Amino acid sequence: MSHPSNSKASSSYTTSSSGSSFGGSATGARPARAGGRSRSGGGYSGHGRPSGPRRGGNGGGGGIGRRPAPVRPALPTREPRPPVESFEAAGLPPRLVRALAERGIAAPFPVQAAALPDVLAGENVLGRAKTGSGKTLGFGLPMLTKLAGRGAATPLRPRGLILVPTRELAQQVSDALDPLSRAVGLWLRPVYGGTSISRQISAMRRGVHIVVATPGRLLDLVERGACQLDDVEITVLDEADYMCDLGFLPAVRQILDATSPNGQRLMFSATLDREVEVLVRDYLPEPVLVAVDPESSQVTTLTRHALEASDKTSQLEVVTALAGGQGRTLVFVRTQRDADHVARDLTRAGVPAEPLHGGLPQGARTRALAGFADGTRRVLVATDVAARGIHVDDVRLVVHLGPPEDAKTYQHRGGRTARAGADGADVLVTVAADRGKVRAMLRTAGVEARVTPVGAGDPLVAEIAGPPAPRIEPGSIPPPRQAIDGRRGAGRPGESRQGEGRQAGSRFGESRGGGDHAGRAGFGHRGTAGSGRTSRDGRGAPRRGPRLDRPHHTDHPTHDGGPTPAAATS
Repeated sequence: MSHPSNSKASSSYTTSSSGSSFGGSATGARPARAGGRSRSGGGYSGHGRPSGPRRGGNGGGGGIGRRPAPVRPALPTREPRPPVESFEAAGLPPRLVRALAERGIAAPFPVQAAALPDVLAGENVLGRAKTGSGKTLGFGLPMLTKLAGRGAATPLRPRGLILVPTRELAQQVSDALDPLSRAVGLWLRPVYGGTSISRQISAMRRGVHIVVATPGRLLDLVERGACQLDDVEITVLDEADYMCDLGFLPAVRQILDATSPNGQRLMFSATLDREVEVLVRDYLPEPVLVAVDPESSQVTTLTRHALEASDKTSQLEVVTALAGGQGRTLVFVRTQRDADHVARDLTRAGVPAEPLHGGLPQGARTRALAGFADGTRRVLVATDVAARGIHVDDVRLVVHLGPPEDAKTYQHRGGRTARAGADGADVLVTVAADRGKVRAMLRTAGVEARVTPVGAGDPLVAEIAGPPAPRIEPGSIPPPRQAIDGRRGAGRPGESRQGEGRQAGSRFGESRGGGDHAGRAGFGHRGTAGSGRTSRDGRGAPRRGPRLDRPHHTDHPTHDGGPTPAAATS
């Protein structure tokens, strides 16, 4: 993950303890605690209706109607310390400051400037910042600072723990922090499924200071006696909302319970959903809220468009025209098969593209990400889960092929562009049948974008795509690696994998058996209902259930390793 040089920390940030960034408003602060820090009861205004008289009544007990739902008490948070203007002012070791300068990082981004003082002071911190704002260093730098100079690592007993939802994100965080950790004499190790567990066990036996892990593989190590968490001093939950979405909450709880209750805990989450709020209440008592205003983050310009094609064929032609520009383009699709076929069709049209999804072997996903990062492949066609591992700062264009599942997914996808000070465009390409769903989703997301009918040759499409890149003769482009041919790591036709693969024969954005278009094939391929092995309808070999003697955590290619949690297949 790269961080472009920024000469001065922005002084525009949100430091209100009201937590309004999480949907609440200030309700008044309690008296100041010892040390002059104040606690606010307004960190998060709970859901549910306020108390009041029943319908049909005048406040007495004889009204008719339902009793109002109780209001959850506001999540208590505390005010952050003032932000720092420089890394030196924050108290980072000179060796660490020099290592940052060597990588072109001269001053902290807003989320880093806001988080550093409280994390270094030992506070529990609840952070919210837009993707691409630099939050990895926001928690990584103070962790390195606090653990530096503490002596050699103890075998099997890390002192720092960073939990992330996916393998790719674990590797990205590790890549960002490893050279900095070495600068201060610390050893860091990524731990995730799909790679040799014996090597990870050997590394833990030699001793590491910091582990960057996915929940499932970390629990595997703990249960094998290869990792003990009671010496962990600082625990970070990165993308906590997404971990909960994937069904990792039980595993995360088990891991947090194994760490010292006196340890410091940091949680970074784009949203504060109910499950995340419960985690905060149980494991982050009275955290300091660090909420960076999206308007003041390093994101400068994100332009949103909603384009409507006449039919599916025209829709793919519009996407091909958009992806034919010179910059990096990330195309989002709903299923693994769609990713394979759209990447193939783009490549045949002279636009080299690679699929990225959980049905591919780990090596293929790693190569696809590396090619996208170094520019050898300008176009990546990804599913939502796999794309969480994409942290490339200069993605020029995000294209949604069909409407996303919901407004939250739409916003998360858009966070892949306009990162770290760069401009970007977010383009939704749909068909007329999806118009109502698209408008409702845009309203929910708070996005003002008019749905515009277009064709592949429309001037608006050319304007968004920018200067075209040279088209490559299809025969000279190696075909993209796909997982639909039955090779190792391939998703089974007719079976859902990690919330991405739907049954063969589905339209983009629709599952079979629903609506008027059940059984209609997607772009570029035919589907046969019920093809492949599945445990859902009684045909073929049954899927192995979870072991009953251990928590049900994943061991899936894009997550960790093991059965996919039920929440990840919705």
